[in-house]
Amino acid sequence: MPCLFVEQLTVIDSSRLDPVQGLVGESWIVDVELTGTLDDQGMVFDFGDVKRELKAAIDDSVDHRLLVPEATTRLKRADGYVDVGYRSELGPISMSGPEHTVVVVPGNSVDAAAVRDFLHRSIRHLLPANVTELGLRLRAERIDGAWYAYSHGLQAHGGACQRIAHGHRSRIEVYRNGHRAEDWETYWAERWRNVYLGSREHLVDTMDVEGIRCHRFAYSAREGEFSVTVPAAACEILETESTVEQIAAHLHAVMQRQEPGKRFSVRAFEGVGKGARASD
Repeated sequence: MPCLFVEQLTVIDSSRLDPVQGLVGESWIVDVELTGTLDDQGMVFDFGDVKRELKAAIDDSVDHRLLVPEATTRLKRADGYVDVGYRSELGPISMSGPEHTVVVVPGNSVDAAAVRDFLHRSIRHLLPANVTELGLRLRAERIDGAWYAYSHGLQAHGGACQRIAHGHRSRIEVYRNGHRAEDWETYWAERWRNVYLGSREHLVDTMDVEGIRCHRFAYSAREGEFSVTVPAAACEILETESTVEQIAAHLHAVMQRQEPGKRFSVRAFEGVGKGARASD
């Protein structure tokens, strides 16, 4: 039976709650296969429709959202908002925001397989009758070098990036005096593995929650009121917003202070295939 495939239809940039790692930023590449009979055009499904309709449906379902496991997350909904409570081995995590910014995934945990199954149920009805099978694959980008994963929110952003708990899994490349600085790449990969990048402007409280020191960040954005509380040990507080341009500039400034007189260039990615560069 004919099968149509589209590799890297979209990239899901979201954060998930994990029992061990806490708040985890993810960038999953989505591949699609459609199996069925040929329509009047001699196609299983038009490529344009796949890219337009299925991509939009996937993005609207899970992209730039906080993905939480149904069985282990405390949820309270009221007036279009949702309060999320969760306990990881790192400590307690809570988030409050408009209800559409949180996706509840059935089961005890959120991983690529669970999100794939959730998407399959969510978008299968969009396909025409001649399509008999929908295959979805969620995969992480293959990164041979260093990478980190972070969660954040951008208050001033006009789109989905304003959501306070979404994230990315990102490559990092550092050059010192024109040569690859793998020591710095490893340093940032270890320091920023599953980190929350918060702006000092949005830090509203530091307190003990269930015996764990936590930071609470909050702001008002176009979509509504947002707040997130995470263990302080899993936070990095920036003096600016956490756009990828400002992240790259922050990394560059730190390395320059540590090694004055050296020329640095850093390429900080935001998910897959995009990012910003800062250099002397």
